[in-house]
Amino acid sequence: MDEPQTGDAVPPPAPGAEDYLALDFVNSAVAVPGGQYIDLLGTPATANQWLTKHGLAPSDAGVQETCATQLRSLREHLRALFAARVQGLPALPAALAAVNDALGRAPAAALLHWDEKNGPYRATPCPTHEILDRALATLAANAADLLTGTDAERLTACGSPPCNRYLLRHGRRQWCSVRCGDRARAARAYARRTHPTPS
Repeated sequence: MDEPQTGDAVPPPAPGAEDYLALDFVNSAVAVPGGQYIDLLGTPATANQWLTKHGLAPSDAGVQETCATQLRSLREHLRALFAARVQGLPALPAALAAVNDALGRAPAAALLHWDEKNGPYRATPCPTHEILDRALATLAANAADLLTGTDAERLTACGSPPCNRYLLRHGRRQWCSVRCGDRARAARAYARRTHPTPS
């Protein structure tokens, strides 16, 4: 699919996405009922829109397919790490390497510059070719903070198939949206009607 669907097709941000940009990032590809798949990074234009919406790139950044591919690749590596964390499995070495590579792409501190008129000053460089590196580093750092912080215990996968999104659990809630919760409850009710428990 070239362009993401809008409106009701795209679920609202999952619980925790307001605190962790990386959670919204891994959820930028979502399976929805009916065998549909929405990828908000599916094209360079939609990837640029997603980056702009999240303050990671200007609207005229001119994201190319190679950039969108790098974003999608990091997303899949982060999804693998989230899945490993949720399932209590060892992390895939390739996923760890990809995240560490992204973390090292951009300087963490503003660099020292010298202006002949005004003297020394510090600034974070961000020419066009570095926008993607900064975005990847920001997303990787945010994911690392989530995976190593106190909220990691709350990280879970949505419990309403076919949804493939992650969320931070609040209480017993296991769904990323009201729609997924309604679908899960309806499936349970249907199963009770069609397969009653023996008395």
